[in-house]
Amino acid sequence: MPEETFIFDVAVIGGGVNGTGIARDAAGRGAKVLLLEADDLASGTSSNSSKLIHGGLRYLEHYEFGLVREALGEREKLWKIAPHIIWPMRFVLPWVQGLRPRWLLRLGLFLYDHLGKRKLLPATETIRLDRHPAGVPLKPEFRHGFIYSDGWVDDARLVVLNARDAADHGAEVHTRCPVNKLERDGDLWRIETAQGSFTARSVINAAGPSVLGILGRSGETPRQAIRLVRGSHIVVRKLFDHPFPYFFQLPDGRIFFAIPYEQDFTLIGTTDSDHKPGEPIVASDEEIAYLCEGASRFFARPVTPADVVWSYSGVRPLVDDGSGKPETATRGYRFDVSDADEGAPILSVFGGKITTFRTLAQEAVDRMGERIPALAGAHWTDTRPLPGGDFGVDEVDQKISDLVNRYPFLEPKWADRLIRSYGTLAATILGDAKSLADCGEYFGHGLTAREVRYLMAHEWAREADDVLWRRSKLGLRLSEPEQDSLRRFMAEEAVS
Repeated sequence: MPEETFIFDVAVIGGGVNGTGIARDAAGRGAKVLLLEADDLASGTSSNSSKLIHGGLRYLEHYEFGLVREALGEREKLWKIAPHIIWPMRFVLPWVQGLRPRWLLRLGLFLYDHLGKRKLLPATETIRLDRHPAGVPLKPEFRHGFIYSDGWVDDARLVVLNARDAADHGAEVHTRCPVNKLERDGDLWRIETAQGSFTARSVINAAGPSVLGILGRSGETPRQAIRLVRGSHIVVRKLFDHPFPYFFQLPDGRIFFAIPYEQDFTLIGTTDSDHKPGEPIVASDEEIAYLCEGASRFFARPVTPADVVWSYSGVRPLVDDGSGKPETATRGYRFDVSDADEGAPILSVFGGKITTFRTLAQEAVDRMGERIPALAGAHWTDTRPLPGGDFGVDEVDQKISDLVNRYPFLEPKWADRLIRSYGTLAATILGDAKSLADCGEYFGHGLTAREVRYLMAHEWAREADDVLWRRSKLGLRLSEPEQDSLRRFMAEEAVS
């Protein structure tokens, strides 16, 4: 535990994508950074997203051109700094008779291609679905469509790698460390947590859905309202064998995705429902039925609730802009900064989306840098790779092949998962292993004691669910006995 006399330049509250991105940016500028997370990293909204690095095609209908331009500009930057956990996809948008006309869709996609600084991602194409692999699993009535570029991200690993890089730059990271109280003492903040007391010159409140709760514990009066919107997703056994995800339109004006997921599954989402604080954050029966019915409108093989192997739900803390429907609420972000005459500054983050986390973090640190000189350094996060991402965007397959050549006992799917989780750090995890036996206890599906120890030592994994559902998605694959073995192992390691 740090002594109370140590003073951090900034305490970042919230271990989601915004909080870890802010901590990384600030630490890389040379500031003394403290990151506090009440649960596990990415345990809330940031591991329960649609997992897309995208401009937000549907936001064009709401005239959010600035937000779309910013997000489109981030796609290739994020891909370059994290090619192991981010990769491009070609999305198929079928035209639906009676809904948005084809000319309007094409116009929207033209804007989508040209608003951002697209250099590597291919442009939109018009396709005949009855002559394209993506048309095979669809009902024959869908004959026309478009194909456009966006990206995919392992959202929870994006969070963890930002925290890892923050720590590598000197930040102190505490998980399972809820903040009980914040109190000003002149030009300093005294922060009481479950793990002791800390002192900081400033606070950045990036607690997501809990942002108002943190403000309340600090004695500040909120000057911005938030709207909690729940987005639910379902996972089914894969509905198609090709690599193209789908962007579907529904008669009620909403859209949803069907995306290849974890090699053997299809991810379908999302819904938009207003969420009340204290309600369970789970996909309701109604939401699951809605997603199944939506998918069944397009796929020749119906999707039913009985096909769902896993569902998840996340609450998005959106800026309350007075929108009538939750799906039309802005995905932009805003900051609320305390006045200078109040003493030690606190900046609260409202809204945001995963694609714009890096620019949000950069702007938040810039804003606090106006008050805290240690945070006023140069921008750097747009070019420096995240841990394990120090290779080219076109080198993933080669990295997988190199890993198999170096460790011949790896099965192809195992090697693929390791590279797409850890990138060049996969070899650090495997070390001098010559066989599967050298990796220690084997829990199944490529998960070994060697990897789990790495996650516990370097990625703040403490419980089995941290490994099964956030550091990986092996909870989809490991049986209950295998998961029980992992729980036993981690409990023993924690006390050894």
